[in-house]
Amino acid sequence: MTDRDETRRKRLRYRSWHRGTREMDLLLGGFADRHLAAMSEEQLGQYEAILHIGDPELYAWIVERAAVPAAFDTPVMKLIRNFRITRSIS
Repeated sequence: MTDRDETRRKRLRYRSWHRGTREMDLLLGGFADRHLAAMSEEQLGQYEAILHIGDPELYAWIVERAAVPAAFDTPVMKLIRNFRITRSIS
């Protein structure tokens, strides 16, 4: 992993833990801690795009209160949803 890759992952981790709402901080921060290190460049790009979405809208997608638009219905979004489900069970 290059310094650039490491810096990108650190920036994404920070943005995940500092969303603005505590629920999303916990959800996305925990997700980032578990999955960022293993993500490919493509997955990092998908995650970066997801992080640009506002908390209320993103939360609705994650908890399946609203449909995920096709542009954001990516493998990473599915991974986040699955992470939410496994976290709520444990």
